[in-house]
Amino acid sequence: MKQRGAESKELRASVLRLGGFTLVELLATIAVIMVVAGLTMGTLGYVNRKGAEGRAKAEVAAISAAIDSFKLDHGQYPPVASLYKELTGQGAINPGKVYFEPRSNMVTDITTGPFLDPWGKPYNYQTNNVRNVGFFDFWTQPPNARDQSEWIHN
Repeated sequence: MKQRGAESKELRASVLRLGGFTLVELLATIAVIMVVAGLTMGTLGYVNRKGAEGRAKAEVAAISAAIDSFKLDHGQYPPVASLYKELTGQGAINPGKVYFEPRSNMVTDITTGPFLDPWGKPYNYQTNNVRNVGFFDFWTQPPNARDQSEWIHN
């Protein structure tokens, strides 16, 4: 009888040992999860950065086209000080004609502008400057740009 009770206790103990995880197994699982999470977060940062750059390129192209359309209609580029108002139909040169309709995330104030890039900074605009004599420049500087060659411009 005593022998049977001892076997029963050993059997129960071995079943309990097989049913759980050891500390080493839990730590290994947590380490794998952390590595996968780190890789995912790094990839998301890259995707967000590339998305913002793509959006900025599209916005620069669209606003540049609007500036060119304005010049075709009026024989001059919109004044630097009133670029936003002239392109959105609120300007003095041609009130009511909309050359570009910004999305809500492109401006802080829909009536005064200015146009904002994906990083929340105003786009830069100059006419008849040293780089493009007789034309205009419209550009932005991404936060990770090291020099002018990495700027996004028309």
